[in-house]
Amino acid sequence: MKKKILFGIVILLAISFFAYRYTYQDHRDISSEEATYVVSIPELKKEFWTNDSLALSKYQNQTIEVAATVTAIDSENKAVVLDNNLFATFTDSLPKAIISGKKLKIKGRFLGYDELLEEFKMDQSSIIQ
Repeated sequence: MKKKILFGIVILLAISFFAYRYTYQDHRDISSEEATYVVSIPELKKEFWTNDSLALSKYQNQTIEVAATVTAIDSENKAVVLDNNLFATFTDSLPKAIISGKKLKIKGRFLGYDELLEEFKMDQSSIIQ
């Protein structure tokens, strides 16, 4: 009888351990990942206008690299807008190298397309030198 109770406790602990590990996985470090796609904003637009569901399944949650011109800076939210179409937030404070009108190459996690604002969303962005 004691063996059955001990065995049940061990099984319960093992299931709890694996459930905890599955729920609280390590976070991705986008800045150290290689970009899955190197794409321009006009290419993104074309793909989303052609077939938005296919483009979303292709790019969503992927690390992408984009080169574009900075059109707006939102230092309060640690974000920039590139070519009036891509809203990118940074994990840390905005780098001082970001100046409106300057060409910038960034890498980040692609979140999706906001149809209401007609802009692409990206987070965990970092500047590529």
